[in-house]
Amino acid sequence: MRYLIQLLLATAATTAFAAPPDLDAPHLNVIPRTAEEAARIATVTAPATEFDRPEPFETNPAGAATVSPRGNADTFSLPSGNIPFERELDFKVGNGLFKKLWVSSPSSTLASDGLGPLFNARSCQRCHLKDGRGHPPEGPEDDAVSMFLRISVPTTPEEAMSEIEAFLLSVGDSTPRTRPDPVYGGQLQDFGTAGHPAEYRLDVRYEEAKVALSDGETASLRRPTYSAEDLGYGPLAEGAMLSPRVAPPMIGLGLLEAIPAADILALADPEDADGDGISGRAQIVWSFEHARPMLGRFGWKSGAPTIREQSASAFAGDIGISSPIFDAAWGDCTTKQTTCRAAPHGDGDARATEIDAEGLDLVTFYSRNLAVPARRDVSAPEVLRGKAVFYEAGCTSCHQPKFVTERLEDQPEQSFQLIWPMTDLLLHDMGEGLADNRPEGRANGREWRTAPLWGIGLTEQVNGHTQFLHDGRARSLLEAVLWHGGEAQPARDAVVEMPKADRDALIRYLESL
Repeated sequence: MRYLIQLLLATAATTAFAAPPDLDAPHLNVIPRTAEEAARIATVTAPATEFDRPEPFETNPAGAATVSPRGNADTFSLPSGNIPFERELDFKVGNGLFKKLWVSSPSSTLASDGLGPLFNARSCQRCHLKDGRGHPPEGPEDDAVSMFLRISVPTTPEEAMSEIEAFLLSVGDSTPRTRPDPVYGGQLQDFGTAGHPAEYRLDVRYEEAKVALSDGETASLRRPTYSAEDLGYGPLAEGAMLSPRVAPPMIGLGLLEAIPAADILALADPEDADGDGISGRAQIVWSFEHARPMLGRFGWKSGAPTIREQSASAFAGDIGISSPIFDAAWGDCTTKQTTCRAAPHGDGDARATEIDAEGLDLVTFYSRNLAVPARRDVSAPEVLRGKAVFYEAGCTSCHQPKFVTERLEDQPEQSFQLIWPMTDLLLHDMGEGLADNRPEGRANGREWRTAPLWGIGLTEQVNGHTQFLHDGRARSLLEAVLWHGGEAQPARDAVVEMPKADRDALIRYLESL
């Protein structure tokens, strides 16, 4: 039930929004900053104004938690560079749970049963390949294990559940709602255990479109069309909205969680009061673990407030595994899917949920401490020129370069670090080209969270591809830039019109991140 409530909230769109005054994460033991520290932070996070040399500490985007990149596909799978020795065992056990292949019930492996019955993957690692970026299926022989479709349908406030409605009313929202499909739930699962048909098969078709660039260059963008084929439980509900998602990289999540909410909210400008065309908005979601509204940070539209809650939601929706936060043993199966709900599950007398609190904590610790690799070639002249172009084109209006994390009593790895995630963690209108036309929380059908850019230049090394954006449509960093619209349209147009040498330098800079 709580998982369905979360899905209902995650698909509720709002416009006018009075944010609650306290959106900080109550699970973080924060040591308040002094006035002297605040002044120092303002100085070190000020935007760069000179580009003839790297800024101090720019090589280490995760502060002391940064690690030296390996020359292989394991470079996103290392623990925080400053992790104490006594905490490394927790990281390794969490890694084991992240990789663990769950099996269907009943099973002799009692600690691993409970899969599905409907699911997208058998483990976290199957979607977050090498802790990196997923990809869309490439041809009929390639499955969509690191990509799925979210689904929701229009609804009315009267049909919305009371807990959700109370929250939305408390923040002044009165806009139309959406809810999960009454049969298929909040996302479509493309696998089923024995005796349970999969919900669908993902079909992707592309249409190529040429884009003219300066200096006689051209680029080609592929516009995707997604459909749910071979539906296993009847037609989708009328008005069903589908939105594709590839698994995002896992690095640096604990540092993003440790950025003060006040620092993120200070960047929001929902009415574009400064007239710069950028109107970032904070995503506010309901935390089911803490029973309060919180700042959304995780997911393509910031639908989850904490790493632990995001992990529990993924266990429920992607693998069909219950946890202390979302305790339905059947995951995303709806009341219409009676066979799924009546099937054997992995909870019972021996354990209340299929992954217990200790296991969820270990997965959370692992996810929190996947390290960000160090920058490469930060002093190279072309990289420095590309950085200047990045600033001049206005990219930093959304891809905020620097923050300083909270002082944390019990998280030394994330405590008081100067970090360079290249995101403001806000929602921005990205234009019609990237629109999924499916609301999620405060995000409307054209808005997405600014994606962190740290580590993006190592995607091919880790995952063997260069496919970017929320659905992997962009086959290169340049294509990803060219898909930007809405608030980012002026920056995108500047890239189209700038000399080829500057455009090449910009891509070189991005590859160094």
